Amino acid sequence: MTETAKSGGLAKWTVLGAGFLGWLFAGSQLGLMPFAALTISKDLMGADFTPAGAGAWFAAYSAITMLGAATGGIVFGHFGDRHGRARGLALSMLCYTVFGLAGYFVRTQEQLLLLRFLTGLGVGGTWPNGVSLLAEFWSDVSRPVIAGLMGAGANLGILLLSLVGKWYEVTPETWRPLMLITGSPVVLAVLAVLFLPESPKWLQSRGSAAAAGIPLVDLFRPPLLRTTLLGIALGGIPLLGAWASSKWMLPWADQVAGPENPGYKALALAWWSAGATVGGLTGGYVGQLLGRRLSYASISVGACVMNILIYSFLKPLEPLFLPAVLVQGVISTMFFGWLPLYLPEIFPTRVRATGTGISYNSGRFLTAAGVMAAGGLIQLVNGDYAKVGSVTGLVYALGVAVIFFAPETKGKELGG
Repeated sequence: MTETAKSGGLAKWTVLGAGFLGWLFAGSQLGLMPFAALTISKDLMGADFTPAGAGAWFAAYSAITMLGAATGGIVFGHFGDRHGRARGLALSMLCYTVFGLAGYFVRTQEQLLLLRFLTGLGVGGTWPNGVSLLAEFWSDVSRPVIAGLMGAGANLGILLLSLVGKWYEVTPETWRPLMLITGSPVVLAVLAVLFLPESPKWLQSRGSAAAAGIPLVDLFRPPLLRTTLLGIALGGIPLLGAWASSKWMLPWADQVAGPENPGYKALALAWWSAGATVGGLTGGYVGQLLGRRLSYASISVGACVMNILIYSFLKPLEPLFLPAVLVQGVISTMFFGWLPLYLPEIFPTRVRATGTGISYNSGRFLTAAGVMAAGGLIQLVNGDYAKVGSVTGLVYALGVAVIFFAPETKGKELGG
């Protein structure tokens, strides 16, 4: 059978399903600790529990996940360029599901911290390999459609997690089975290892890629150095905004609602992730409609304004809080439908998975530092999550400056 035949029909739909579901379940892992960290800390900290101390652990969990994802995105992205996108995607999924399942057995915060780093490795590797595989298999259709699916995938996973949280009440005594639920896609990961087809574009590029050199090295020297640095900045700003600012809405909601309203945090997560699913789906279309540069700048302004509005003028349990969280979810996650549209367009095939992985995940190193800084700030303001969120939300405004230096790629074909 020819490579062209292999890339058609069932193979294309298999790749679409694996890429979308792989990123969806990775989203569940990303949403797990923002949703459950405060509850887990109440159990593992025992009598030593304080809101400020739990806030510091929340920051640590977020930061270590970012560090793992950043490392995994680079390592597995490089692996995907050298050994195949399908292998890279399948092994990334296997990584985050296996170590996610292992969280059931932890007895200390430190043990869980290590497992969240290892889980993050797989999450980080899923995105660049999935995006590259889909872009190359489906290059004959509208790229905003595929970008939107990938943009929505993780947020749909977070939405599913919130629905699980409504169905299964997560308390300090009952949180462990949640680790088994979020790790159950290990079955899908094993099937991907066995049956996922490889990208025809990658297969065709193997000879030229070997002659050209090592993808990771090529990205940090001319002529690709400027593109790589730009990609890191464009990927880093929305990640830093999401984790250093937006994610504090959940422990804030949990804190204000208190033990009298244990389901409110799940409700807040559901509203945000419902909006985020819409935002991820439409981000690629917005990028296509307005152009890559104007759309990114507009999303940056909107996300900044919504964060300031929520943290400065609203409060959990108020009538307008959840609708505002939904709108913030829509706007702030349009980035994640925009990025899988734009990043593959600026890197050639031989370095595409590495380039997109570095762009999307290197920002997580900055994000980890930003989250830890926010964790320090939460200690200084005695557990006032609103003050932290309102200050850190200003990072979105940087997007308006950075996108000025980016090339406009609207209407151009995916490079070879």
